[in-house]
Amino acid sequence: MGKALIKNNIRKLRFNHDEMTQQQLADKVGVTRQTIVAIESAKYSPTLELAFRISRVFNLSLEEVFSFEEDNS
Repeated sequence: MGKALIKNNIRKLRFNHDEMTQQQLADKVGVTRQTIVAIESAKYSPTLELAFRISRVFNLSLEEVFSFEEDNS
């Protein structure tokens, strides 16, 4: 079993959502801006609860915001 990677479309979604800043998204979901930065750059995988909060901000399903990929190399 390889390393799992959770990818996301948060940066694109923020831009398409009235150019929402990382800080604005962080405030809406109750985390720091640094947490949003880490999630966007795939350095941190959000908890399931936080992933749901983020997807609700954009009125999208979890699968429309996040994708799961496994690196089998």
